[in-house]
Amino acid sequence: MTSVVNTSSLDFDQPGSPDRARFGNATALTCRECGARFELGGQHACTECFGPLEVSYHVPQVSRASIAAGPRNIWRYASMLPVPADIATRRTTEPGCTPLVLADNLARELGMRRLWVKDERANPTHSFKDRVVAVALAAAIELGYKVLACPSTGNLANAVAAAAARAGIEAVVLVPANLEPEKILASAAYGCKLIKVDGGYDEVNRLACELAEERDDWAFVNVNVRPYYAEGSKTIGFEIAEDLGWRLPRQIVVPVASGAQLVKIDKAFREVRKLGLVDVDVPEPVRVFGAQASGCAPVVAAYAAGQDVVQPVKPDTIAKSLAIGNPADGPFVLDVVRRTGGSVAAAPDDEIVDAIRLLAATEGIFGETAVGVTLAVLRRLLAAGELDPEAETVLINSGDGLKTLNAVSGAVVVPEPIKPSLREFAALYASSPDNR
Repeated sequence: MTSVVNTSSLDFDQPGSPDRARFGNATALTCRECGARFELGGQHACTECFGPLEVSYHVPQVSRASIAAGPRNIWRYASMLPVPADIATRRTTEPGCTPLVLADNLARELGMRRLWVKDERANPTHSFKDRVVAVALAAAIELGYKVLACPSTGNLANAVAAAAARAGIEAVVLVPANLEPEKILASAAYGCKLIKVDGGYDEVNRLACELAEERDDWAFVNVNVRPYYAEGSKTIGFEIAEDLGWRLPRQIVVPVASGAQLVKIDKAFREVRKLGLVDVDVPEPVRVFGAQASGCAPVVAAYAAGQDVVQPVKPDTIAKSLAIGNPADGPFVLDVVRRTGGSVAAAPDDEIVDAIRLLAATEGIFGETAVGVTLAVLRRLLAAGELDPEAETVLINSGDGLKTLNAVSGAVVVPEPIKPSLREFAALYASSPDNR
């Protein structure tokens, strides 16, 4: 059992004794519930209260210049991650530095002044999961694990399989049997051991937790090395701040599956303030909004009821990447949105599909179902007066629409082929409906 360091919380900038050779500026694992601190290791739950653990740091020096001098991937922020000092020279998939797209066409359509889309399609396996897996893999290697594994709704399986292939280690991924075939095939192509499980993500995750208990040399990225894994999502927030010229937006809308992405983006915004990387005279905090599908909205239900506890639900939505009925970070999502003046809302499947098409038709960004959820919720928040149309806003597109083609297959018109003649072209062109 890992020994307790002490029972007080560790602030981001409090001095400590970091093990720079193994985990950079990370100093401890801190319980998010009771504040107990533990040595850095393969532990994800507090032995005092069973609360979840997260990584704490002491970062003595970091500047805009030192970040700019780093590589064009997430390792430019290595000093703010639990990774070895030489991480940039190791064999990784090098995710990050994805585009922050100024979405003027979409903004006009929605009646907003300034809207940005953080487009995570540009990552190696076309989703933000490459970020979290890269950090988890670095920790797993330092902790002596031999196999990289995960339960997944698809994107994570792709990222784990690819990262393990790049690092030259074995990968095992467990996915629901009814997952989108594009995601299953992509994972298998990377050479992993693919396990399809009858049931939804929550059943798959339960099996993974049982396996993690009995296989000591397997690193389940979102189970036994989860504190390190989750930190990878901070790099989305770091990049947004840097791409905006080291300032922060006023509002951000983030999809909620486990909830970790939303929580860690908020953490990133707070950290760049503490480190003096952004202007401190800008009003704070950034208002954070969460988005779920109506068919899997346990965090929304808790928020609407004014509760702190998230009750599990059985998912029923086309947004399979967000179909987590018992989100691990759900209570912390509630904390973030309430503290920042945001909220959590949901949208039904028909609005999700419409939003996917709207983003593609206005900005040329074909996102997967998760961005359909996020944009559909943004529209609902605008209509309800909860989101300020005049405030600079960022929308997260967490993955590629080519992975979820079935979601839009019935909503777009693909005409029958014609013969190569001008007459047939003219007839079809005149009668063909606009897919917008």
